[in-house]
Amino acid sequence: MAKSDPNRVLRFLPIVAGGLGGSLLLINRILTPQILDSQARSDALGVILSAVLILTGLLWQQIQPKPPDTVDLIGETGFELKPDLPDAVKTELAWASHLLLTNTVTRSVVVYYRGEVLLRRGVLGKNSQVQPGPILKRVLDKQKPVYLVNLALYPGRIEFDYLPENTQGIICQPLGNQGVLILGANAPRSYTQQDEKWVEGIADKLENTLSQSWNQT
Repeated sequence: MAKSDPNRVLRFLPIVAGGLGGSLLLINRILTPQILDSQARSDALGVILSAVLILTGLLWQQIQPKPPDTVDLIGETGFELKPDLPDAVKTELAWASHLLLTNTVTRSVVVYYRGEVLLRRGVLGKNSQVQPGPILKRVLDKQKPVYLVNLALYPGRIEFDYLPENTQGIICQPLGNQGVLILGANAPRSYTQQDEKWVEGIADKLENTLSQSWNQT
């Protein structure tokens, strides 16, 4: 369900004030037996102000933000880590996924690195394995993130069967050329530019830890 707009009543105030002011001016004009020039000028100014208020209120209605509709993702909530990872890597993965789940609209996190799933956290999909499709391969090849703002519009969404089936939006953030941080949201168009920068920063930190750990083994 979409969240209600807390400023909804405030947005209607100019319309109410303008309509009330215009109505009072009309009543006053009808009940006045003789109209003086000064009153006519005042009435004209009042009509203009009332019209401006009503127009402002109408514009506010058009530009009000519409929060995206959220859904309850289908799947069990869980936290899975590849068991044979070094403790430092496990700690880093747990830290990164926790930040993403608590500070962004992310509801599902998958870390795919060097052909293996290192972490799944949040609402889990039915498939625990990642088979890279065209989108994931492009992210790995070009090392540039892909943000699918509304997954229902993309035919290639079938490759993300390791996420909840009703995932609404996805960010695929590269971890160097060896892996991808895959995030699923429960609302379309819900990641902001600030969120994307936040995800990029976490991915860079995570990739540094993973690459160092693999170089030491």
